[in-house]
Amino acid sequence: MILFPAIDIQKGKCVRLVQGDFKQETIYHDSPLEVGKMWAAQGASWLHIVDLDGAKTGQSVNRDAIIGLASTVQLPIQVGGGIRTMEAIKDYLTNGVERVILGTSAIEDPDLLQQAITQYGKRIAVSVDAKNGKPTTAGWTEDSTTDVSTLVNKLERMGVQTIIYTDIAKDGMLMGPNFEELHKLQDESKMDIIASGGVTTVEDIEKLRQDSLYGAIVGKAIYENESRFQKMMEVL
Repeated sequence: MILFPAIDIQKGKCVRLVQGDFKQETIYHDSPLEVGKMWAAQGASWLHIVDLDGAKTGQSVNRDAIIGLASTVQLPIQVGGGIRTMEAIKDYLTNGVERVILGTSAIEDPDLLQQAITQYGKRIAVSVDAKNGKPTTAGWTEDSTTDVSTLVNKLERMGVQTIIYTDIAKDGMLMGPNFEELHKLQDESKMDIIASGGVTTVEDIEKLRQDSLYGAIVGKAIYENESRFQKMMEVL
């Protein structure tokens, strides 16, 4: 299983939100690049980058900082947040980013998603961010009309190979991920599933690994206690 340290960028800084609330932010570092170097030095094999401003606006607001990080830190990087055109996808994938994550566009523009999958295959992932069993869009501020299982089934039929599942109620709360929903998705799908939201303890990592998940994204837990990252890595 892959452990993905999260670097969430807002206004050029590395921050964490609580339950996706843009009004509840904690700034952890002024330089996402230095944070990326730190996790690389501690043994990370991937980085998970989110342009929070992009997720809210639909534009790649922090694009330059992300490209700078991708070209400097010698690790594969997956990036999400506001990527809603083929031009934006191509820009990232030809400038050092290994995998692009589509969220709102995957739900609202299936033609774009299909085109991206056809052209870039496994380098396209989809973020399924759920609240009360329903996927959300536009940086977690708008509810969609479908349910998680229906959406995931549709994504798999379209050829998506990797999804990132986040239960918004768990995000930033340090109370563990939604194991029940993750287990259900793992049973229902053959896609690679990355757990996100609430992943906090070594025990969480062990449980996700035992369920054969492809990966887990860790954020607040390792920023509040950096030594926890090494302990998590030891059980993989």
